[in-house]
Amino acid sequence: MPSHAARARLPRGSGPGDAPAVAQHDPDVLARFLEDAAHFPGGHADSVISVRSEADVSAALRGSRRVLPIGAQSSLTGGATPMGETLISTAHLNEILDLGSDTVRLQAGVTLAALDAALRRAGRHYPPAPTFTGAFIGGTIATNAAGAATFKYGTTRDWVRALTVVLASGHVLDLERGRTIADPNGRLTIQIDSRDLHVDVPRYRMPAVPKLSAGYFAAPGMDLIDLFIGSEGTLGVITEATLRVLPHRPAFCLAFVQFSDVDRAFALVRTLRDAAGRTWRSGDPHGIDVSAIEHMDRRSLALVRADGVDRANGVAIRDDTNIALLVTLDLPPGTSSSDAYDSIGRAFDPTPPDTPLTRFCRALADCGVLDHVDIAVPGDDVRAAQLLAVREAVPEAVNARVGRAKQSVDGRIAKAAADMIVPFDRLQEFLRFSDAEFARRGLDAAVWGHISDGNLHPNVIPRSFDDVESGKEAILACGREAIRLGGAPLAEHGVGRNPVKQQLLAEMYGAAGIEEMRHVKRVLDPDWKLAPGVVFTRNSEF
Repeated sequence: MPSHAARARLPRGSGPGDAPAVAQHDPDVLARFLEDAAHFPGGHADSVISVRSEADVSAALRGSRRVLPIGAQSSLTGGATPMGETLISTAHLNEILDLGSDTVRLQAGVTLAALDAALRRAGRHYPPAPTFTGAFIGGTIATNAAGAATFKYGTTRDWVRALTVVLASGHVLDLERGRTIADPNGRLTIQIDSRDLHVDVPRYRMPAVPKLSAGYFAAPGMDLIDLFIGSEGTLGVITEATLRVLPHRPAFCLAFVQFSDVDRAFALVRTLRDAAGRTWRSGDPHGIDVSAIEHMDRRSLALVRADGVDRANGVAIRDDTNIALLVTLDLPPGTSSSDAYDSIGRAFDPTPPDTPLTRFCRALADCGVLDHVDIAVPGDDVRAAQLLAVREAVPEAVNARVGRAKQSVDGRIAKAAADMIVPFDRLQEFLRFSDAEFARRGLDAAVWGHISDGNLHPNVIPRSFDDVESGKEAILACGREAIRLGGAPLAEHGVGRNPVKQQLLAEMYGAAGIEEMRHVKRVLDPDWKLAPGVVFTRNSEF
């Protein structure tokens, strides 16, 4: 029977003979932790504690004035860049504790790559993982990360069954989905010793979009576990999680499709989205089952070509390509490469087999791009890795250029990028707006993202600090347009320390909404100890 209250406990001790984690102050050690993937400027810290247990986390919290929990520091928002806090590194919390038929229990420092390797050996699958496989599980939960397969499988939140969270006081919450829900007045209670902490659920309305990483989750009758998912380390430190997994691993087919005509690319995306929806509703074993469609614009592809990644991976990007799609087709478990090749080879026979791949080939032919497709069939891991490398090369190319500009042009240069989502039927309208906004300002920008979700990542490639400042204004304008179109300016990367993202969060929920979040923070972290300045500042600045 659900309750409206959860009781915190004291931390469990370290194992026999385990020495407590000790803060390190060595500047050479600290240098590795002073910047995250956003190249957010000004990172500094005087100590890092590499924790190995919840007892270590509790001690670090009780013994520090301000702390910043960090994982892989793959944040694109500055949320994992220290600003003088004691760093709590979860890198040694890296054990997979239990792997069942449909769940996995693991520590927060397990990487997505390590999780996937363990699941692959067991024939299981965790679908909502973001594309960077070096990310830590704790970080993906803290940001409610989403990935390419959100279109079919949803975000991280949908797959979290239980969490262990260490609060700012050093006490520990064991949260299980469905056990603690808000009362009819929108209140959740956390009991610590003899005290009751009453958390009033914020009353703002979250936009109805498939991806959202925009401050604290809020909904009538919400589950307490959802308050911590997406809170970016500002309410507690996640040490352990139980995740739902698929008991059987689908076979995957990847298709890299090039278009000179952007409208035709959108037509194919609409066709595939509609076909996938019919397949899910009907359970048709022969239907097209798309789990993800990603896209890269012309500038993104130019970066790939400039860095030679296309040639290194045997992908010939044509001169007239204006947009490329990377489509992931889920196929029945056990589908072999020979099965796949047979379907593709016979797709246009007088009496072709009726399979997902024959239907997919016909959809490509109807769009006039069948001759411009690179395919990795199930089992061809080498080819799949090559196609994925082309996709990953785009953000890597931008991040590298931002880093070089920061080093060689102006130390104030930082990443100026957006992570926005709109309803799919408004996506082309939004894309035209964002392209015009960057062009009007003379900015060099690359746009890629998860087209099947309506999720865009416009990124400025700065040539000067002025480009960064102008890029921020362009992103603000795009964020306001996303809100106007019924979407959100914060889809899957979180808010972090980024002042533009924090401003867009305030514009989405209003000053009253931000103050409701601050009230939640004050109840659970009255000394403002955890990740201060992340998501929002202590005092109103908007």
